[in-house]
Amino acid sequence: MQALEKNKVRTIVVVLKGYPRLSETFIAQELLGLEQAGIRIIIASLRLPTDTSVHAVHGEIQAPVNYLPEYLHQSPIRVLRSLLICLKKNGFGTSARAFLSDLRKDLTRNRIRRFGQALVLAAEWPEEASWLHAHFIHTPASVAAYTSHLIDVPWTVSAHAKDIWTSPDWDLAIKLSKARWAVTCTRVGQTHLTALASDTTPVYLSYHGLDLERFPAPDSDRAVRDGSTPDEIVTILSVGRAVNKKGFDVLLRALGLLPDELHWQFVHIGNGSELQALKKLSVEIGIDRRISWHGAVEQKQVLEHYRRSDLFVLACRVSDDGDRDGLPNVLVEAASQGLPCITTSVSAIPEFFEN
Repeated sequence: MQALEKNKVRTIVVVLKGYPRLSETFIAQELLGLEQAGIRIIIASLRLPTDTSVHAVHGEIQAPVNYLPEYLHQSPIRVLRSLLICLKKNGFGTSARAFLSDLRKDLTRNRIRRFGQALVLAAEWPEEASWLHAHFIHTPASVAAYTSHLIDVPWTVSAHAKDIWTSPDWDLAIKLSKARWAVTCTRVGQTHLTALASDTTPVYLSYHGLDLERFPAPDSDRAVRDGSTPDEIVTILSVGRAVNKKGFDVLLRALGLLPDELHWQFVHIGNGSELQALKKLSVEIGIDRRISWHGAVEQKQVLEHYRRSDLFVLACRVSDDGDRDGLPNVLVEAASQGLPCITTSVSAIPEFFEN
């Protein structure tokens, strides 16, 4: 970012879908890194937090959070006040035309909600902020784009996985034509977005990386257990939300095919919409007594599980709606602990692992 390089931008507003979120430690690490580099961050969150706990990194982030109205009808006075303020702004006509053009292609409440949130963000814009960045190129980027028109502030975007693969190309192309630049975390994502971007909008590649202070190498060699006896039980670990693209149903069926004489247990960490269905499936397969479901846990506890497990498995796949992972951070974390990994070749996973 040229303005950042010249130290002209000291305060950035970052639009997030929700904050804080246990499943988005990569965003939290980035925010903390920016603060440590001397950049002041103000978070604009489209949703209230839903997780009951947070990671330690969230406690280190100093950024204040402005929670925009998740549903416009729940904050009518705030939204109306913002509309009246924005009607007086020079950019209102441009922003409204962009919104109406998008609405003709995407006639949904979700689209209307994003324009309303943009009105609130623009009306409550902090005077000291001079740059706007959106994490995820779907709904957060919509809010950022409309806000940028309203107050004539430059904006940029980080694209990840679901937001790329479930957004229509027309929507991606419009956003990429308006953003100063975009960055994504996988080569496959960069290739896709570059094909849609204008010649004036660069799409950069920046892998998430890993904070080795939070994931230091283990002090001792991992014990070797082969499952041949009850004392040598093999612990198979998987970490991820219970959603279709993670392929946990495939993994459970594969576990059900293991030889009866093999001693093993499966540990799952994560919440998700399919969790109850997966538990039911494990009963149907007859492996439920071998499984521990831990739900979402803090990063420190995840690290402990990496270190006491024998094998990490993630059965990523492409969902029917096109949703897929990029390069799952949990694979990088598991590998950092010397934990053998079994996974698929979906999306950007081959950018990290060689078969």
